[in-house]
Amino acid sequence: MKHVVCDKQSNNTNIRLTLPVVCFVWQIAMIILFGVFIRYDEESDTHWVETKAHDNITSDIENDFYFRYPSFQDVHVMIFVGFGFLMTFLKRYSFGAVGFNFLIASFGLQWALLMQGWFHSLDPQTGKIFIGVESLINADFCVAGCLIAYGAVLGKVSPVQLLVMTLFGVTLFAVEEYIILNLLHARDAGGSMVIHTFGGYYGLAISRVLYRPNLHQSKRMQGSVYHSDTFAMIGTLFLWMFWPSFNSAITDHGDGQHRAVINTYLCLASTVLTTVAISSLSQKTGKLDMVHIQNSTLAGGVALGTAAEFMISPYGALIVGFFCGIISTMGYIFISKTLKIQDTCGIHNLHAMPGVIGGIVGAITAAAASESVYGKQGLINTFDFTGDFKDRTVLTQGGYQAAGMCVSIVFGVVGGAIVGSILKLPIWGDPADENCFDDEVYWELPDEEEEHQESIPPILEYNNHMIHKQQDL
Repeated sequence: MKHVVCDKQSNNTNIRLTLPVVCFVWQIAMIILFGVFIRYDEESDTHWVETKAHDNITSDIENDFYFRYPSFQDVHVMIFVGFGFLMTFLKRYSFGAVGFNFLIASFGLQWALLMQGWFHSLDPQTGKIFIGVESLINADFCVAGCLIAYGAVLGKVSPVQLLVMTLFGVTLFAVEEYIILNLLHARDAGGSMVIHTFGGYYGLAISRVLYRPNLHQSKRMQGSVYHSDTFAMIGTLFLWMFWPSFNSAITDHGDGQHRAVINTYLCLASTVLTTVAISSLSQKTGKLDMVHIQNSTLAGGVALGTAAEFMISPYGALIVGFFCGIISTMGYIFISKTLKIQDTCGIHNLHAMPGVIGGIVGAITAAAASESVYGKQGLINTFDFTGDFKDRTVLTQGGYQAAGMCVSIVFGVVGGAIVGSILKLPIWGDPADENCFDDEVYWELPDEEEEHQESIPPILEYNNHMIHKQQDL
């Protein structure tokens, strides 16, 4: 069995979808759809002056922009800098890690504004979607799920495949988010279930379907070097510092947002200590593994996403961080070696597994909530027990929280399996097994890099490892 270069000259059935065509067509489609559906909301429209007068608002400081923009900017940095640099650990795939992260996020946030708008903020009278700063935060959250999935297939797929994966990922995200947050009325401010569990299992399912039995042919490219791990640590630190904003960005103004920041802050700090401890214990020499420090130290932020705004208490946040550091690091030590899933960035241990832990913590914390701890009005505000849900009990809420976690897993696994099957079609121009994890396939590299690079097979154009033909030599 040999890899065959499938181009238009040798195989007319293999129609290559080129990146420029996809980008141009997509952007034109977005311009049209935004022109038809998207409008400014009342707080970003010039009619804000009239709205202030009508609602007796005396100051522009009441505009939601001033409450949300600092958190939005923190989340935005996490999406474009944190996620991007976290994936630069591969010694020859830094351009792809940061550059394709940039592409996915810019592509996905536009589609997310439309998809989430159709589900959450479509005005039935005008047929328009009205967006403001909170819409931008939610779009970044949506994109985060796709960037998590990207970590599982990092270096093994083409940019066109990534755009297709993002297109379906954003669509699935919007649907599962609507089911979990609106229909089940589960609370998930930091997205342990909606973002991390879904994104993790979505990426893992795609990676499993696209499994490459001959990936060892690019083994020389799968490692890291000193400077690549240092750059990845930059991503870790950005994510670690801004994670309290991520978990609190869309919580209620006041005590809910304040509490979410405190809880996440403490949980992350606790996670670092246990990650360092387990990493050192796992090595005979007692030295630390940089993979653990780059990834497992963030697991607490993932796991506290659901319960961040709940009255979990400061010591409770430390307990969650304590166990997450242990479980995530153990996952890198043991589980990653046994799973037959080519998970490049270890998203199972950083996102999927901690996301499930977060869903469980959220369900237990919600079910254990009491009026004596929250206060009557505090209980109503925290779990939004109003309207159709005013008679819901905390035990019922805990059950729906657990149901939300199950929904996110099902959407991730089933959706990922279907999308993986689509990405397996021989039209996407993905790299051959021996050329994975190498920037040269899709990027122009500086001359000095090309002069000192390792010996690479001459065929580095768009290949397709899915097509194998039995040839007689």
